[in-house]
Order: sequence, then C-alpha cells, then structure tokens
Amino acid sequence: MDATDEVVRELNELRREIERHNHRYYVLDDPEIPDAEYDRLFLRLRELERAHPHLVTPDSPTQRVGAEPQAVFSPVEHSVPMLSLQNAFSDGEMYEFDARIRRLLKDEAPVEYAVEPKIDGLAVEAVYEAGRLTVASTRGNGYVGENITQNLKTLLDLPVSVLELSTGLRAPDLIEVRGEVYMELDHFEELNRNRLDKGLQPFANPRNAAAGSLRQLDHRVTAKRRLRMFCYGVGALQGYSFDTHREMMMAVQAWGFRVNRPHIRLCASPDEVISYCRELEERRGEFPYEIDGAVIKVNALALQERLGAVSRSPRWALAWKFKPTQETTRIRKIEVQVGRTGALTPVAHLDPVEVAGVTVRRATLHNEEEIEKKDIREGDTVVVQRAGDVIPEVVKVVESRRTGSETVFSMPADCPVCGTGVARKPGEAVVRCPNKNCPAQVRAVIRHFVSRGAMDVDGLGAKIVDQLIERGLVREPADLYVLDLEKLLKLDKIAEKSAGNLLRAIESSKRTTLDRFIYALGIRHVGEHVAGVLAGRFGRMDRLRSATEEDLREVPEIGPQIAESVVSFFADETRSRHVDRLLEHVVLEEQPGGGPEPSSLAGRTFVLTGSLEAMTRTEAQERIERLGGRVASSVSRRTDYVVAGASPGSKLARAQELGVDVLSEQDFREMVKPAG
Repeated sequence: MDATDEVVRELNELRREIERHNHRYYVLDDPEIPDAEYDRLFLRLRELERAHPHLVTPDSPTQRVGAEPQAVFSPVEHSVPMLSLQNAFSDGEMYEFDARIRRLLKDEAPVEYAVEPKIDGLAVEAVYEAGRLTVASTRGNGYVGENITQNLKTLLDLPVSVLELSTGLRAPDLIEVRGEVYMELDHFEELNRNRLDKGLQPFANPRNAAAGSLRQLDHRVTAKRRLRMFCYGVGALQGYSFDTHREMMMAVQAWGFRVNRPHIRLCASPDEVISYCRELEERRGEFPYEIDGAVIKVNALALQERLGAVSRSPRWALAWKFKPTQETTRIRKIEVQVGRTGALTPVAHLDPVEVAGVTVRRATLHNEEEIEKKDIREGDTVVVQRAGDVIPEVVKVVESRRTGSETVFSMPADCPVCGTGVARKPGEAVVRCPNKNCPAQVRAVIRHFVSRGAMDVDGLGAKIVDQLIERGLVREPADLYVLDLEKLLKLDKIAEKSAGNLLRAIESSKRTTLDRFIYALGIRHVGEHVAGVLAGRFGRMDRLRSATEEDLREVPEIGPQIAESVVSFFADETRSRHVDRLLEHVVLEEQPGGGPEPSSLAGRTFVLTGSLEAMTRTEAQERIERLGGRVASSVSRRTDYVVAGASPGSKLARAQELGVDVLSEQDFREMVKPAG
C-alpha cells in the first residue's frame, strides 16, 4: 500500500467515525465521546485534507454543519445558513485569526471584537413576522433544521411576540433571532438524580440534557425541564440596520429577548481578546450554566459582510475553546477504599489523562449501584469528568470500544482492610464496614480531625498520621494530645526541630471554637456549614450532646437525616467516650446562651460575590449566620440579598436579572454591625 492509499484509508475512517459521532450528538442527543476527543478527530481530518486538497469530498464533515434533521420533525429551511464556528485552542491561533482578517480586509488598522461566553447548549432559530413568533427550529445541518415551535414556546426566556418598549424601537417587519438553549447546572443535577431513581440512564452533560428536552414529541415534557435561552445573533432582519454586533444585540434585548449583556465585552486588540478569554476560563465555575469557551466576533457588521464565509463557518468569528472538563481514558483496575464513616467506595485507577489542566489518575465510582447502572467494568474505555474542584468521576462507558476482555466488578463481602463483614442499611446505596477500629476508618478520622477546617494542626500530614497509627501511638483523636517528643522522634524522617514544631501546633489546637470542634468530630452529614448552624443554635457542647431528634429538627437547615445522624453519634458509647477524652484536653470558646443573636436576618439568604475590604468572606459568613441568616453558593429566586464586593462575578449579573437586592460592602456592614 503506497502513501496515497494509506492517506485515503485514514481519511475514510475519520469521516465514517466523525459522521457516527455527529449522528449520536446532533440526532440522538447521546454523545459517546467528550467534545475534546471529537475535536481531535476533526482537526486530524482537516490537517489531512489541507495536505491533500484533491482528496476533499463535498460530503466530508469539514464541508458540512451538524447532522441531518430527524424525520419525526418537519423540516425548516434557514433563509440565512446557521454555520458552525472555527475553533481555536491557543494564543497563536487567535493572533493568526486576527492577521488573516486584516489581510482579507487589506487593512492594517486594528479590528474591534465582541467577545462573550460560549454557552454549551443547542443552537436554535426563532422567526418573527410582524412581531409574532411564526416558527422555531434547531440548527440541523446548518441549512435545514427541525420544527420545534411548540417546544420552544415553553421557554419563558423567549417572547411570543416582539416587545415595543419605550425606547421607540418598533417591532421589525421580520427578524430571525438565534440563540443557545441550555439547562442550568442545578436543574441538570436534579434531573439526573430523578432519572437514576427511576432506573433511567442519566444524561452525560447539560448540553445533552437540553437537546433531549427540546426534541421531545410532547411539549409538556419540555416545559417541565426548565430550559433557558440566551440570544447571540440575528439571521435575516427587515426594517432595521445596525453598525455593530453589540448595537444590534442591545436592540434585540430591547425587543424582549434575553441577551448575555453583562458578559459581552468589546476588545480593541488580540491581546485584549486573549486576556478576556483567560478571565472567563478562570471564572467558568462561577456561572450557573456550563460554558466551554468564548465566542469572538468582528464587531462591525459591514466588515462581517465583507469577510463572508467559507463552506461551514464564517470568516469573521472564532470559538476559543477552554481546557476540556471531560476526557476519554481506560480503567486499569477498580479498588475499594474505606472512609472515616466506614463507607466502602469503589475507585477507578485510570490511564493518566489531562482534564481541565490537571492530570487525573483516579476517579470515584460512588457505589455499587452506580457501577451497575452505568455498567462500568475493569478494562473499559470511559469518559471521565472534572469540573472545578470536584473529584473526578466516570460519566459513562464508551461501549463501542469494548473488546470482550473487560471484567465485571462486584463489591467485596468483607472489608478489604480489616476483614469484617460489610453491611448495608435498608434504603441506602452505600455498603459500610461496621468495625469502628478498622485501621482505614481510624486513619481517615484522624486526618479529618487535624484538617484545616477542623482543628487545623499544621504539619500533621497524611504520612505522619499513617506512621502514628501503624506504630500504635494513636488510636483515636485524643491520643494526639498525649504525644511527646520521645514518641515523635521514633517516627521515620522526623527530626527534633520538626517534632517540636508539631507538638506546638498540637498544643495550639487545644483552644478552638465550638463549630470547628463539632466539624472535627466527623459526624456523618455534618459539614462545616452545618457545624456552624449547630454551634450557633446550641451554644455549648453539653446542650448539643443532650439534644433529641425533635430538638434538632426545629433548627433551620437541620432535616431528619442530619438529626438522626447527630443523635446516633453521641448515643454510641465508643464515640461518646472519645468526645469525653477530647474535652479533657480541648478548651472550647463557647457561645453563651446559645442561639443566634436576635436580628432581622433570621431566615434570610445571602450570596457573597467579589472581594470584601473590611472582612474576609469567612468572617462575613460567620456574621450572617450568627445573626440568624444563611449563606448560599449560587443566586436563585429564593435569594434575599447579594453582597457585591470589588470585582464581582456573574452572580451580580444573575442577581440583577432576577431582581434580587444587591448590597454594597458598606450597606452590608451597616446591616450586620452589632447593636448598641
């Protein structure tokens, strides 16, 4: 086989593979591989076709957009094609894009760009004639889409008729509004939980969920999915003309359409574009929806028209792609780990893969039920995900790559560390080791106890904890407070100076706050926030230990599960003895009287965004909770106040969008200052 035959063979294989993935992504709404792997396949095909232009075929995926519309929906022809965007993954590609534009325009003058977040959703078009919505469709293959008018009408973000506001902008004779339909992360997680509870396959990602929801044959199902939409552009427009993309989008917003206005930024140079793209990538975790990049457009519409388009993408726009949060790799083996509550957690050991800029070697599989539902086996090729600081997890199996050599996993009948028979409570998915003296549990309990959010014993890392347990020097947290220099010097690689520093850190931890101590105990379901709520309500350790489930359930944010867990913890003789021993050494800065200070903040929900000058976020949160309020991580219609410090993120825009009260730092300080 000569070189040309080899190239033709690879081209054909790539085209077949890409078309198969196009069908799964655009038509079935069930992608098998993450976007990053698809992008690599597509780039390889493009490289080969550029090197061998005589082998390019009209039906190649590089010459087309998306996939053919489904037959169950009637076709809708786009009067102006809905093209795809060329991707960029580096600074160099942005500089090349800018240079190419100025070369095509035969002008060395700087070009202004409009840049905004790239929403990871489904592209749609809504056509309005004489101000009324007449038809709505998906992008489809870029030229013909699917008629989803009834489904799109269920979106509250999309007006049924164009608004004519006090701005004096009457409704255009014809406007084809284009936008991205997506599902917010909270709703996506809730939807998947409900699907798993019903034994249904979960959606791989929010984009997949939004696309599946929008293509329902029953529009009532779509309505229940609470989809959102941002408008990002216009196809045909009659009755108006604009000079710039941004000016046009402001008019679109005035006509009643939802535009991501707070995040549309004008950039005067490639350097400014790159800087903003990096800023968006750093802040991507702040958004209540998924963004996978930034869209860069030449702002001047006259220049857009001069630049035109190639077969599948406009010359005047570029999609800057972020580091992927999903990748494909192989499971080498599945290992079962034992946590501080005795929970047995299966963990996948992976072929190393870079996800969101971090090399991932392990991923949680959660529990046996999760493995069975996803049919995960040792040796499988899988999609792994890492979003923000979340522990990497296996999203799905790439079944088409199974060879038959994969091994079905089953949870062990005995604890893999101490050999005790495992048990599962009725209604729980988690299998547990009931032996509280299991070395794995003791190790995890001690590590948690000394961690930063708990007793914060500086210098007492995992390796030293392991040695202390292995040598029998520590069997429970209170043993840390009877360590001395002689005992520490028996450990490997610890000198007299470092041993002395460690003893001083242990001594320093003896005086702590009640909330830190409660959290340090490692009570199941009691994290830092709940520990603060309990400390604020009960004020003293003896009051919390004697509280009944009824007492606990009267506390806001404490439900039956947490109440049962707290009561069970202190009712356990071994754990109660451990607490008694700790209190022989630890002095708690208790809150006299218990309960929050009386305040109008009782029951109010706050969200903090940006940096505060007079206090840290932790101090602000403690003050809010001490006054009876609570702090949430995201803005919703249930939020009462958003406190906006310097350089606020997308939470401020979300608050303004929902009409939530926004407080400056000065307003907030006035609100929470002590009485008298």
